[in-house]
Amino acid sequence: MGGIQNNSKKSFKPFPWFRVVCLIPLLVWIFVLLVGPHVQLFVISFIKNRHPEEGFYLGNYIRFFSEPLYWRIFVRTAIYAIVTTFFTLSICYPAAFFLAKMAKGRWKLGLILLVVLPFWISELVRTYSWMIMLRETGVINWIMVSLGVFSKPIEMLYNDYAIFVGLSYASMLYMLLPIYGVLDGLDDTLIEAAQDLGASRWTILWEVVWPHSLPGVTAGCIIVFMLTLGNYLTPTLMGGKNSLYFTETIYNQFIVSWNWNQGSAFGFLLLLLSGLFVWLGLKFTGQKLTEVVR
Repeated sequence: MGGIQNNSKKSFKPFPWFRVVCLIPLLVWIFVLLVGPHVQLFVISFIKNRHPEEGFYLGNYIRFFSEPLYWRIFVRTAIYAIVTTFFTLSICYPAAFFLAKMAKGRWKLGLILLVVLPFWISELVRTYSWMIMLRETGVINWIMVSLGVFSKPIEMLYNDYAIFVGLSYASMLYMLLPIYGVLDGLDDTLIEAAQDLGASRWTILWEVVWPHSLPGVTAGCIIVFMLTLGNYLTPTLMGGKNSLYFTETIYNQFIVSWNWNQGSAFGFLLLLLSGLFVWLGLKFTGQKLTEVVR
């Protein structure tokens, strides 16, 4: 019996080829659906539209840097993404702390369900729901007029503020869950020990809670920034003529102008900005990428 028990406790050691077999689908997915298309678009971005015989061509990138309109749209898109990231962080961090450390039992489960449930619905449907609430005959205008804040309904759609609301709502869950997951793993005895030593609430938050939550904060900020930067649906539906988003510019190059070469160049500039933000975020917080994605 002792020998049987000892053998049952031995860890499972897979065959050498087992890991390779399990890894093949992941590698196929990465290279066929991610790396391959990106490499092809990168090559296309250095080819002149309708004149591939001319060879290496930098005009697609030169056009971006020489055209003020593209610069303004690019910078405005970056500002949208940065502001949305920090706004969602300011909203979701207290909410994540409440869910992780203050809510208990069924209340905790119910609140998490209320947060996650709307995201079971398509992003298109959620965007349309905000459009219904923000229009002149929507619920928000009705409440404001009833309270006397507005003398008459105002147009809240098709402007920068509507885009900001839509982007913030669409990305909040991706900020909340990483922070909640990290804070939920924080040992309560560390907070209690700090209280016993006479630390104030602010000191506990800054010296105990915040350092522990940095991997979740960094992961949430990276995810939200990347999703917001590459969002196409929300700016298109909720923005106006003067609120053009850079993803719309890329779409116009691909679909409207049928200039895949220029659209590829714009797409890689957006990808470069996203990568720069990830690098700066990791440097600023002192985190390693392996710690953030763990």
